[in-house]
Amino acid sequence: MRNPSDQPTEALSWFHFAREQQRRQREAGLHVGEWASRISHLVHMLQRERGASNIWLCSAGQLFAREVPFCISQSDEQLAALRERLAAPGLAVNAAIAARLACAFWYLESLPALRNRIRRREIEPEAAMEQFSQTIAHLLSIVPEANDTLDDASLARALTALYSFMQGKELVGQERAIGAIGFARGDFSAPLRQMLVDRIDGQQRCFSTFAALAETALAEEFHAQGEATRETEQLRRLACTRMPANTETAELAVRWFALQTSRLDRLRETEEKLIASLQQVAHAQFDQAMPGGEADEEAFARWVGAHACQDAAVALDRHLLPLVRQQARQLEALSRQLASLQETLEERKLIDKAKSLLIRHQQMSEEQAWQQLRKLAMNQNKRMVEIARAMLAVADLWPVTPKE
Repeated sequence: MRNPSDQPTEALSWFHFAREQQRRQREAGLHVGEWASRISHLVHMLQRERGASNIWLCSAGQLFAREVPFCISQSDEQLAALRERLAAPGLAVNAAIAARLACAFWYLESLPALRNRIRRREIEPEAAMEQFSQTIAHLLSIVPEANDTLDDASLARALTALYSFMQGKELVGQERAIGAIGFARGDFSAPLRQMLVDRIDGQQRCFSTFAALAETALAEEFHAQGEATRETEQLRRLACTRMPANTETAELAVRWFALQTSRLDRLRETEEKLIASLQQVAHAQFDQAMPGGEADEEAFARWVGAHACQDAAVALDRHLLPLVRQQARQLEALSRQLASLQETLEERKLIDKAKSLLIRHQQMSEEQAWQQLRKLAMNQNKRMVEIARAMLAVADLWPVTPKE
């Protein structure tokens, strides 16, 4: 019989390996909240810069002459903070996150040129808004890629709630930017009005998903403070109908921007609490990792000695099967939580590929490509992803429409 003082070298080696793997996996989970926090700060300021730039452009430089430079400085400050963290050691970056970062920085590095075109008023507000929105979309896409590090259902649930909320907040930001164009111009064209309606509908779906997954207190806080105000609803109705003659559109544009900015700031507060909740769950999981130290080696040796003479089947039932059953329940719950998010992400990829096909072969803008897919889906009574999948199936047969 082995003396407990004799170290079972190979057994302890596997014990230490298992403990280190668990520690690394759960440590990676700690970075999920940090990723979300860094990105949300930058996105928030880019959202504000986008809306302010639209008012500047639509008012021919008469409005927000001071606000735009301030927003630029705030965006650059948050971008510098993100770059600084990426350059620091110890941040977990998997291949999917690295690919998303590459796309995001391609757009971020184009911001100075975009800002110069805005300053010289050489770009239409819709085009400027589209480039800001593409930048933000690539930044937000980094967040769900962190789910590769997750092995806990509660952590996956918290991440899905956060990501849904961030998407909803971005649609509120796009609503602010679209409204800024219409009110500053004094007119909402039919396409612009449809864009506004689409963003309002989309944000409601995102916030519904968030509310179903988030902690009750955070869901209640959103309903109490994050919903559109009565005055915002009034301006929405005004935007979706014909504005009366002699309406002071400059004042409406400034008021719209102020109301939506106030709402976005409130949403930002809730977003911070969601990130804190996510980090709290991650830390709780990390604290439950297998402990280290010599005392654990002694405890391991005692455990082996105490169970060495037991019948193997009894030991399996008493010590392993409960763990297997618990793991199976956790994996089942995790699969349910991530299924919806994963399906949404895959569908979005297909739709984005179909949009790129229309942009490349039909010389459409991104918004025109989106509207075309939406129209085809409505006419054929199908989902957009079905239309996208059908288009991609015959992609090689599409002729290229030459530019005029």
